[in-house]
Amino acid sequence: MDNPTKHPHIVVHAPALDGSRRVTEGDVLLGLASHLDDVVEILRLADLDRVEVEESDLIEWQGGGPEDWPGLSEEDL
Repeated sequence: MDNPTKHPHIVVHAPALDGSRRVTEGDVLLGLASHLDDVVEILRLADLDRVEVEESDLIEWQGGGPEDWPGLSEEDL
């Protein structure tokens, strides 16, 4: 059986009405992200900074991928 700490399953949920996205590991809320850099920081704080955010099979992107942040305008990028 796989060790969940060795192979975490991270979910970046679909954007909320304000454009933020919940980041969870299993049933645990790791944080709220407003852009990709937030996801990187949330994972770093959870000691998961070795995960390649945009390319990892350990991250499930729901409601759009790492480039989808509907709450951001071009000036915010």
